[in-house]
Amino acid sequence: MPLMVWNDKLSVGIAQFDEEHKQLVALINELFDAVQAGRSKEALGGILDSLVAYTKSHFTHEEEHFARLGYPDRDAHKAEHDALASQVLDVQRKYHAGATAMLSMEVMNFLKNWLIKHIQGTDKKYGPFLKERGVA
Repeated sequence: MPLMVWNDKLSVGIAQFDEEHKQLVALINELFDAVQAGRSKEALGGILDSLVAYTKSHFTHEEEHFARLGYPDRDAHKAEHDALASQVLDVQRKYHAGATAMLSMEVMNFLKNWLIKHIQGTDKKYGPFLKERGVA
């Protein structure tokens, strides 16, 4: 059973970002499933690395739109991205240094809850702004 399920409450109304959010949900679920299945440290590390890389890429895509279109909450939004990135990079670094217990249910639930809260709160705010400027 997946840790997260995509639903319309997570849609920001911008196709590119909805697709990217769906991919983030899929990667969190893949990591969760791998942890639950007791997969190898290398397998888990690879999934974690993919999640970190994709998250960075997604944040960059959002932030590029914000900069190009003059999104007024750009700085606060980027600060949220930076805070999560810092936390996830710390988990990744510790995991690869041998702290394999870093991928606990607590961490998995943190990722799930952060993503849901961020999308439904912070990300939902940019949907109307971007749509008004021709981003669909």
